[in-house]
Amino acid sequence: MKTHLSTIICCIALLVQCREKPNAQDIVDHAIEVSGGKLIAESSIEFSFRDRVYSLDHGKEGRILSRLTPTDSGDILDKKLPGGFERYYRDSLLAVPDSMARKYSNSINSVHYFTYLPYGLNDGAVQKEYLGSTLLNGQSYHKIQVTFDQANGGEDYEDVFVYWFNHASGNPDYLAYEYHTDGGGMRFRAAQNPRRIGGIRFADYENYKPRDKGILLKSLDSLYEAGELELLSKIEISDIRVSPDSYN
Repeated sequence: MKTHLSTIICCIALLVQCREKPNAQDIVDHAIEVSGGKLIAESSIEFSFRDRVYSLDHGKEGRILSRLTPTDSGDILDKKLPGGFERYYRDSLLAVPDSMARKYSNSINSVHYFTYLPYGLNDGAVQKEYLGSTLLNGQSYHKIQVTFDQANGGEDYEDVFVYWFNHASGNPDYLAYEYHTDGGGMRFRAAQNPRRIGGIRFADYENYKPRDKGILLKSLDSLYEAGELELLSKIEISDIRVSPDSYN
């Protein structure tokens, strides 16, 4: 009888634990909400990054991501459109080979993607998995892995991301990713200088890499806390301007 009762108690405890396990989608939804990310769909955004000016606008077909590069002879304007890519030099449309158009589009998309995080984590191709709760620098975090469907995940669909969402604030204070282009590698980013502009949270990042190969992506937080990652660069955006989008 006692054995039977113990079994029942264990089963109930397991059921409670299953019900109480945090849901990755709920955590991401909350992060987007507290970061003001939903405003991104209603705003025009402009910012400077490494001597270039980036902008986000909305049109009838969807988002328009732009990058303006000043040169001594004139400005180069690149646009990633829902239907393709366009490059302008001195306001004249240029012909760009498909291979280069993809390269430019991916580069523009990458900068915008990281700038608006966690907003992009609800895109249709994103798959989320809850990895557990962990301590990092004395604070509690939800650890969530993000992968992408091949059908809608773009050329980098094989990339894998891990995000650390702060239990108290809901914000993704840290992220790591594994990429496969240009020889592949891993990066770990720590958010710096978070601030709100136009109701939207923006952050800069310290960008790290592991010194050794064969490291698990999920373990980069432990290496960061132990001071065993190599600082590669600081990713800083400036001159941020947010205004109501004229299309909405």
